Amino acid sequence: MKTRKSFATLVFSLSLFAGCVAVYTAGEVPFVPTPPEVVDRMLELAEVKRGDVVYDVGSGDGRIVIRAAKRYGVRAVGIEIDRELVESSRENARREGVDHLVEFRRQDAFTVDLSSATVVTLYMMPEFNAKLRPNLEKLKPGARVVSHDFGIEGWAPAKVERLAGGMLHNHTLYLWRIE
Repeated sequence: MKTRKSFATLVFSLSLFAGCVAVYTAGEVPFVPTPPEVVDRMLELAEVKRGDVVYDVGSGDGRIVIRAAKRYGVRAVGIEIDRELVESSRENARREGVDHLVEFRRQDAFTVDLSSATVVTLYMMPEFNAKLRPNLEKLKPGARVVSHDFGIEGWAPAKVERLAGGMLHNHTLYLWRIE
């Protein structure tokens, strides 16, 4: 427990120092918002197109889900464990006029059925990604997975892209295609 709190404090401090805003949610998992330009590049890298269904695991305030629906007109689903973030996401979607295309579920990411997803986005720690891997391996051939900053243990990405970020933090995007 002490290690988790120390790590959470370190992430929070580094996020603030790097010019990001970290918000703590249930279970002391930090919510660090993805910058808009990174959201756009993640969706471009995944080659989102009409007919896709985008799932954002750990969707935070819903920005990836909302952007996918708004920019590409696709159905999108946000999976988030924190009740307040889910409620905020639903309100954000309504305000952006895409609430008819999106859904936000308050659900544990490890119990979610990803079978209808053609694109999955992540911005989670490596340990989380490793634990989620068995669910991702069930995706249908042709599905794409894009992760912000952290790889998936044992998976070789099809593409790695680096983006300039703030003063101290550059962004790394990883793309995998399910075969």
